[in-house]
Amino acid sequence: MTDFLLADQTILLEIGQRLAQRRIDSDLTQSELARQAGVGRSTVERLEAGHSTQMSSFIRVLRVLNLLEAFFKLFPKPGLHPMDLVKAQGKIRQRASSRRKRAQKPASDWDWEEDS
Repeated sequence: MTDFLLADQTILLEIGQRLAQRRIDSDLTQSELARQAGVGRSTVERLEAGHSTQMSSFIRVLRVLNLLEAFFKLFPKPGLHPMDLVKAQGKIRQRASSRRKRAQKPASDWDWEEDS
């Protein structure tokens, strides 16, 4: 499956179907899952139907379905290489740098003093 070619709605539907199957395999009704996750039943219905919802609700449902650890595996913590540690000297990056190049002054031989 070429995920990058799929429309967002198609991906949401697939996720919803997989969540529904996991819920059924766990022998939970939508109401039971909602209660355990601390969300409304309509939120579970929306997720399973492929509609968007709040990320916090999604995380709560994943936790009840024992899928939170698998979700975190999608975004592993970045590790520093030994040379990066030496270069950073214990400093950890807090922000990404801008890809835009800063405007540089054009080189000019002209000087304010020469115009007199």
